[in-house]
Amino acid sequence: MKVVLLQDVKGQGKKGEVVEVNEGYARNFLIKKGMAEVATATKINDINQKKAAADFHHAEEVKATKALAAEISGKNFTVKIKAGQGGKVFGSVTGANIADALQAAGYKVDKKKVVLTQPIKTVGVYDVDLKLMEGISAKIKVTVEAE
Repeated sequence: MKVVLLQDVKGQGKKGEVVEVNEGYARNFLIKKGMAEVATATKINDINQKKAAADFHHAEEVKATKALAAEISGKNFTVKIKAGQGGKVFGSVTGANIADALQAAGYKVDKKKVVLTQPIKTVGVYDVDLKLMEGISAKIKVTVEAE
């Protein structure tokens, strides 16, 4: 019997998948507990349409992210922070500081997407990686200046 899973079922499949199971298992366990419903032609068609829409939106998101990565790669952004003598920064420059500088320049980048290999603790120019999405990254330059 074919059923549409309404939630993840261990050993059977993930939510939204159409799977073939024994009729007794489907009627007495999966359907009774609300984990699945009988796969009719309309439900299968609805699932296919939702999957196609999700794929389209994901492709649009990837396209927009690639455009953003191409636009900001190699650009220089300035972060102003309090520093003492000799250019030593009080604390360190964090991903949030860099994300704020990007935001001020008009680019919406989450602070979690900023990858710092080591903390920035002195004034200067640094190369910073932005991991915007799986497989899509950009390299920018960050100039740290004293306030």
